[in-house]
Amino acid sequence: MANTVIRWNPFRELASMQSLLDRAFDDTWRNWPSTFEQGNVNTGMLPLDIHENDNAYIVTAAVPGVQPDNINIKLHNDFLTIEGEIPAQTVQQDGTHALLQERFYGRFSRTIRLPQPVSRDNVDATFDQGVLTLTLPKAPEAQPRSIPIKLGNNMLTSNGSGGKK
Repeated sequence: MANTVIRWNPFRELASMQSLLDRAFDDTWRNWPSTFEQGNVNTGMLPLDIHENDNAYIVTAAVPGVQPDNINIKLHNDFLTIEGEIPAQTVQQDGTHALLQERFYGRFSRTIRLPQPVSRDNVDATFDQGVLTLTLPKAPEAQPRSIPIKLGNNMLTSNGSGGKK
């Protein structure tokens, strides 16, 4: 009986593992429910842009086809919720059927937690050409503050002499 020596190639093992992982990911994403196929915006899928400056948070969301009256904005504790509905617009006539439907429609809702408290009385919401913009001023206690430095008896003066001449 002859013993055969097989040389171990770690790169062959890695390539085999990579192939297995690629197949696993392909199978997972291929079966994932697509919002494009459903034609609906899934709850929580409202895309937002959020910017911050020293004084406020600015939240922007594109909500095409939605009337401002159909958008509900809530601010509770440090949570901001934006809800609404994009109406389905069908133009089908008898004897026709859709070949492609990629536009989103249906109910949407998005809740985010703000990192710092906001001044509820000064919140501003504007709606322009399908874009909702919220300006959420930070509460005064959450805004950065400069702290003045007082000179004491033994504090250094500008000439570095320790307060004594």
